[in-house]
Amino acid sequence: MEPARDDDPGEVLIVTGMSGAGRSTVANALEDLDWYVVDNLPPRMLRPLLELTELAGGAVPRVAVVVDVRGRSLFGDLPEAMRTLQANRQVRVVFLDASDAVLVRRFEAVRRPHPLQHDGTILDGIRRERERLAPVREAADVVIDTSALNVHQLSLRAVELFGEEGAARHTVTLMSFGFKYGLPPDVDLVADMRFLPNPFWNDDLRALTGEDPRVREYVLGQQGAAEFLDAYAAALRPVMEGYQRENKRHSVVAVGCTGGKHRSVVMARELAARLSDVPGVAVRVAHRDLGRE
Repeated sequence: MEPARDDDPGEVLIVTGMSGAGRSTVANALEDLDWYVVDNLPPRMLRPLLELTELAGGAVPRVAVVVDVRGRSLFGDLPEAMRTLQANRQVRVVFLDASDAVLVRRFEAVRRPHPLQHDGTILDGIRRERERLAPVREAADVVIDTSALNVHQLSLRAVELFGEEGAARHTVTLMSFGFKYGLPPDVDLVADMRFLPNPFWNDDLRALTGEDPRVREYVLGQQGAAEFLDAYAAALRPVMEGYQRENKRHSVVAVGCTGGKHRSVVMARELAARLSDVPGVAVRVAHRDLGRE
């Protein structure tokens, strides 16, 4: 069966600009936003690429192409390619720029020559590049000056400009686990629920799990349970907001008890519910050791 075709050809973004201004950072941010990103594509290949993505129907709704002077003489075709594409498609051009002094400092930091430097200095290469890119910069839809931005700030700017409205900027996983099976290896924060009485020692609850309403009622009814949830959720909220500012896209908050069957399962779900309204954050729950006993 052929995939369903979508009459909307989708968005196209051309990422270009000065070498050292942050094209790779923006490309990585776009990939995290689920754009289909192609790096260092010759301008003449833009149209065949978009025709190919159209054949995929709605499977590739957003395409970003990084085009720059690494394409050497082929880069000169970009202005004409842009005009041709914009006559038939919704194409936006984002141009990344920075001051000469900042670009020189960035090239010196990575100890690499400018692609147009040749036998001259880094500044010679920057000046040649500015001359070649002047028509492209003038026609760009968005110009981002990255002189005062670090990589995290630039990534966040890309998310603000090109992320879907309302899309999560950070995903947090509340993971229950059992300490007796070891700490999860990829966690950012760990909470220990062993300060609560263990339902395992209740004959009526031992065979059940934290997914059962009777276990949930028992755990939440214990002294300190509600206080912990309210306080820990309040402490996590500014952390989630800070992760967004620092462009940390994913985090794992591990919630442990002895076997990962009762207390941690209940408390992970309750914490997830309390964090569900944090702006820009998507919350998911995972139970690493549930069913292991």
